[in-house]
Amino acid sequence: MDTPETQDVTGQLVEHALGHLFSAALRTAARCRVADHLAAGPRTARELAGATGADAGHLRRVLRYLATRGVFREDRAGAFHLTPTGEALRTDVPHSQHAAVLMLTDPTFQRTSAALEETVRKAGPSFERLFGEPFFTYLAGDPELREVFDSGMTSLSARVDAVVAGTYPFPEHGRIVDVGGGRGGLLLAVLRGRPGLSGVLFDQTPAISTHVLSGEEAVRGRWSAESGDFFTEVPEGGDVYVLKHVLHDWPDEGCLRVLRNCRAAMAPGARVVIVESVLPGGNAPHPGKAMDLAMAAVVNGQERTREEFAALLAAAELRLTRVLPTAAFPSVVEAVAA
Repeated sequence: MDTPETQDVTGQLVEHALGHLFSAALRTAARCRVADHLAAGPRTARELAGATGADAGHLRRVLRYLATRGVFREDRAGAFHLTPTGEALRTDVPHSQHAAVLMLTDPTFQRTSAALEETVRKAGPSFERLFGEPFFTYLAGDPELREVFDSGMTSLSARVDAVVAGTYPFPEHGRIVDVGGGRGGLLLAVLRGRPGLSGVLFDQTPAISTHVLSGEEAVRGRWSAESGDFFTEVPEGGDVYVLKHVLHDWPDEGCLRVLRNCRAAMAPGARVVIVESVLPGGNAPHPGKAMDLAMAAVVNGQERTREEFAALLAAAELRLTRVLPTAAFPSVVEAVAA
């Protein structure tokens, strides 16, 4: 006979097992742009259905579920309100996470996550076995997914860029090299506040072809964009080498190649600055612990603890000097030549 305790455990396990539906509901709300339609004030599911072309009854069920997770809030009259979390789903706000949600819930990644057991049993990314080639190779041949990925990463990075630029004491003068910097959001945020600093955006051609640096008058003449492969070499003579969300894409062997290239290119007294999740020990929750599983399934990468970063840096003849937490989910790991 069930006791209240076993009923409670059963309910928890059922909710956890149906967690994939939360991702699906969040994607549905993003695709219907519900948050945009709530920007002017609360609306009922029927009103939202008229604005989005959805079925009112089914839309209400999705929004009611999302309200249990704090994405929206339903009042006694049946109208739905934006919460701070839902506000970030709007497409017209600074640091919108709309594109990030669409990327993270893309069917390509959902299918990969569903095959996590295969990753665990075979110690390799399920993505490669499902799609026949490594993620970044597949991405290069799929322009539609590439746009989803690049837009999502830009969205995910927008607030991180501003927070990191304001948290880490970048020098007022010198040269910063943003290794694997994508569209250059972090480099732009750093250069904006330091008029004596110059920078290099370094990444593969598809990533830097849509960079955001050229439209900013405040940084004119203080940056260059160079294409290349960070596994082969990186631009020489930098005072700060930044690696933001680069190392978590690779196992230790790949990371060491990148870090050793940075170590070889550094000017005397230069620093390496790594922007990544730094996983806490024990049972403490952290967004990086979920992302760690995604990295394992998609690219055979991983998030790391402070101790793992220290060991990785030491193997590349670098010494970890400090870890700075930020108001966003990643931290800043600083290293100098050992």
